[in-house]
Amino acid sequence: MEPRKVYLDHSATTPVAEEVLKAMIPYFTDAPGNPNSLHQWGQTARRAVDEARQNVASLIGAEPRDIIFTGNGSASDNLAIKGSAWADKKGRKHVITSAVEHHAVFDTFKWLGKNGYEVTVLPVDECGMVLPETLKKALRDDTLLVSVMHANNEVGTINPIEELGALCRERGALFHTDAVQTAGHIPIDVPKLPVDMLTMSAHKMYGPKGIGALYVRGGIKLVPLVHGGGQEYGIRSGTENTAGIVGFGAAAKLAARLREEGEEARVSALRDKLLDGIVGRIPNSFVTGHRTKRLPFHGSVCVKLIEGEGMLLRMDYAGIGVSSGSACTSGSLEPSHVLLAMGLDHATAHGSVRLTLGRGTSEEDIDYVLEKFPPIVELLRMMSPYKGGK
Repeated sequence: MEPRKVYLDHSATTPVAEEVLKAMIPYFTDAPGNPNSLHQWGQTARRAVDEARQNVASLIGAEPRDIIFTGNGSASDNLAIKGSAWADKKGRKHVITSAVEHHAVFDTFKWLGKNGYEVTVLPVDECGMVLPETLKKALRDDTLLVSVMHANNEVGTINPIEELGALCRERGALFHTDAVQTAGHIPIDVPKLPVDMLTMSAHKMYGPKGIGALYVRGGIKLVPLVHGGGQEYGIRSGTENTAGIVGFGAAAKLAARLREEGEEARVSALRDKLLDGIVGRIPNSFVTGHRTKRLPFHGSVCVKLIEGEGMLLRMDYAGIGVSSGSACTSGSLEPSHVLLAMGLDHATAHGSVRLTLGRGTSEEDIDYVLEKFPPIVELLRMMSPYKGGK
């Protein structure tokens, strides 16, 4: 008999919702126009792009004019960081990020560091959180930009971006946050947040891959990374991915509806049952990240004395899809930079597993995982040179 299929890797990507796919299909077939064409097919595509921009803007309380569509979350991060750095006319060369950022941010700051900028990397606490007092000490008169993620993709901890952004505003520094994991899942209201730029991605909220967005507060100047036809208000040239943009808009509408229907509370309860069950049934295991100030759908644990890759493969054989660390680096032999920054040793960090829930996750799914996971750990520990996990 085929094993039950339980997908618990929603932080890596979510399945495209049926209603999102339905909205997209006409723009592959019956409505093929380029949004920049003046004929009726082009104008149909333009209206669809405009409506999607409105839907994405509404999700975070923004104005449509402040939404720039990009190719993905990484492209949005790069545009925000490099674009604002290059646009600065004051000669400021100091930039700040955190030790637990996604590589789309972290590696971009490393690139700035090799090209004339001074980079400060903020430490985090044992939960992976950036504390406001550490940022306050790091800010300088010549600080141009600070980028701290809204919530961590590996351990789910939500950062206090209201306080962090307020500190940046006091010192005149721009503040960018990667909200790829939070947009569509927890409330975001940019008129009330001291955030200048904010990154989103459709495929984290039941939309298609290959389409992202960057919120840019009115008045913020960016130098384009891509020059050409002047699309997206001249900030991101290139023919618009109409079907992808339409899918993003439909996904944003779906995300708003799910929150109204109480999906956040439902999935949070399942997450807590999963984490409590794992720690209660598997000796020498513990939750990583903040236990309460975390994404509602996000579970992450470390199981000592065995490696995450072994657990991942055994779980996959049992029909359970999880990840070891972040999806972008799960093929690496190096331990998670996030867990190391949180103070874990290399051996413990290698035993990380991320289990992230979604709208299709049921209580029966959680029961199945709690049935299968402990024996997998026991078997791997028996095979381990640590002998029984002692």
